[in-house]
Amino acid sequence: MAVQPEIDHATGRTTTGHEWDGIKELNSPLPKWWLYIFYATIVWSIGYWVVYPSWPLVTNYTKGVFGYASRHDVTRELDALRALRSERASALARTPLEDIAKDPTLLTFALAQGKAAFGDNCAPCHGLSATGSRSFPNLRDDTWLWGGGIADIHQTIAFGIRNGDDRARQGVMPALGGPNGALKPDEVITVANFVRSLSGQSTRPNADLAKGKELFTANCAACHGEDGRGNRELGAPNLTSRNYLYGSDEKTIIETINQGRGGVMPGWVTRLDETTVKSLAVYVHALGGGQ
Repeated sequence: MAVQPEIDHATGRTTTGHEWDGIKELNSPLPKWWLYIFYATIVWSIGYWVVYPSWPLVTNYTKGVFGYASRHDVTRELDALRALRSERASALARTPLEDIAKDPTLLTFALAQGKAAFGDNCAPCHGLSATGSRSFPNLRDDTWLWGGGIADIHQTIAFGIRNGDDRARQGVMPALGGPNGALKPDEVITVANFVRSLSGQSTRPNADLAKGKELFTANCAACHGEDGRGNRELGAPNLTSRNYLYGSDEKTIIETINQGRGGVMPGWVTRLDETTVKSLAVYVHALGGGQ
């Protein structure tokens, strides 16, 4: 049986019949000014549907009486921006990378465009300040796997690393441990401690560094060099530096030896125009770590 409304003695209004913890809900109508505004928004929305693009169709959408779309404004603004930049962009495209810094006006343009492009495309991995994080290199220091010259940086930005493009950087760290690896578990630990010793880090008290050097020479020196200073042609890092991309603690080095490393970076030459790629190279080179 439905609950019958009753009269609230304090206000003289009927109740809805709903009650929570002794509190009864009044059947109070909405203020007329609120209702009028609500009805006006309904009328406004109908007018909006008619005037502006709004209704999706099977393969398109209604254009509206005004035929307005914000994307048209964006397109016009981008076209105007390209026209404004066209002269300097053309000059940037013609100028060799090494000569851009010789022209202050062109350098300023390249740095500004490069900074904007970096924020849009590179910051998600390298950080907005370009200081990187674990497995993403810090672009402000002087540690470069593939070289820090402006041409080296341009090559890396343009074609990326291990992404399937034949023009990309291809070096990879193989897995030397595990069931199919060349090193046994105890040998991996020995090599890891020897690697730590190359950068002056502490090792286990019982670590056999002579054995570690022997294993390193047999399995690692081909890429990293007998002195452990790396090879930029292969993207092999300098192990005498403590600035390790994945970390220099023993656990991480053991993980690297066991599983290998093969981080991927996309190539931007197919996603951005050449002047933007050049601007990115100039910007990254100017961050402080470029050589």
